[in-house]
Amino acid sequence: MTITERNIVVKGKHKKSILLDYSYQKTTTQKPVVVFAHGFKGFKDWGHFNQVMDHFVMEGFVFVKFNFSHNGGTIEDPIDFPDLTAFGNNNYTKELDDLKTVVDWVENNLSIPDEEINKQQIYLIGHSRGGGISIIAANEDKRIKKLVTWAAVSDFIQRLPQNKLPQWKREGVIYIENARTHQQMPMYYQFVQDLLDNKERLNIKSAAQQIVIPFLIIHGTKDEAVSVDAAHLLYEWSNSAKLFLVEESGHTFGGKHPFIDNNLPKDVDLVLEKTIAFLKE
Repeated sequence: MTITERNIVVKGKHKKSILLDYSYQKTTTQKPVVVFAHGFKGFKDWGHFNQVMDHFVMEGFVFVKFNFSHNGGTIEDPIDFPDLTAFGNNNYTKELDDLKTVVDWVENNLSIPDEEINKQQIYLIGHSRGGGISIIAANEDKRIKKLVTWAAVSDFIQRLPQNKLPQWKREGVIYIENARTHQQMPMYYQFVQDLLDNKERLNIKSAAQQIVIPFLIIHGTKDEAVSVDAAHLLYEWSNSAKLFLVEESGHTFGGKHPFIDNNLPKDVDLVLEKTIAFLKE
């Protein structure tokens, strides 16, 4: 019997709530927990992520996915970006706080019976920007026992649009178009200021070098959003990492939103196969 609860409201640290889904098979056997962190312009219900959750649950994990508190979704409308003010006020330290809050929830929640969950085996998967956040979080939080990144970024500062920084600082905001929804999405300069103020903490290279837990890096060789070079750098920096490249695959490994197919894309299947094998080692 599969137990699934969606859109659990968890109080965040920055005046915005975190929405959380969890799922597991009721077996009266303790299972490790996978916490999944979405990326930039992402959300927990994007594309095929519900099917991904189902897949992990069938493989014997508790699966937890969530919306970062300032990702642009709301409690009433968690899909897409009805709250662009929140989106514009998001930053990396807020996302680190959100992720810690979710791990706290996993450790302390009373929703999942103790006989179903092994709170000593918390694993973290992060996609894209969520992968970079997950690397830093895994280094800071000793409750994380294994780490997997899918198409993760390797440097937050290098991803800033250097040619736009003077205008961004002067005007206080820049806008990026969401190609799918056609929204003009604001990013306030506080995002840059937060990164610069916390650049040592937000140094992915430094975090990767210090990680000692098992670490799997998965990346598509034709990633159009985050170059595969990022994966090679992460692998070079880490003493505990394994690297798996998905040949000719892109940033979402064939996933898209909305996802209406009955079967997962073959590259997503491969990513799940490699991730689950690693987490079961």
